[in-house]
Amino acid sequence: MASLMEDLISVLQEECASYEELLALSMEKTPIIVNGDLEGLQTITDKEQLVVGRINGLDNKRREITRDIANVLNKDVTKLKLADIVDMLEARPEEQRQLAGVHDSLKDVTGRMAKINEQNRELLRHSLEMVEFDLNLIHAMRSAPQTANYDRGACSKGGIIGRGNGSFDAKQ
Repeated sequence: MASLMEDLISVLQEECASYEELLALSMEKTPIIVNGDLEGLQTITDKEQLVVGRINGLDNKRREITRDIANVLNKDVTKLKLADIVDMLEARPEEQRQLAGVHDSLKDVTGRMAKINEQNRELLRHSLEMVEFDLNLIHAMRSAPQTANYDRGACSKGGIIGRGNGSFDAKQ
């Protein structure tokens, strides 16, 4: 059991460090989104994918260790939470302190990640709205109403507002 606790604490510490790295990348992403730097955004996203892959591997290890702990304690793994394991370690205060500390660190870093990700999501949403506005404006300019210009035979020769042939007509 002691070995399982050490493994669990070690995996959680690695996972926490990986989340800190992911948080730093998310914070780097914010000014890149504001500046509209697509190449920089792609670079950061690629780095994030590597860290997320590492986190997924650590998460799988954590699940295996938690399943082993549940088997040793004869508990249902689906109902066993990290806080429960911390409470069970009263007889081992050092391991309890370490596990509680890494649990608190994980909660803190994931909370900060959620805030940064929400901020970045809003920035991206606003950027997309601006792109959509620009596209609508360009589309509206191309389909602008015609002018009420008529030639001598009273036939409409209305042009599109805002669009000219680029030359000066001296006959008018």
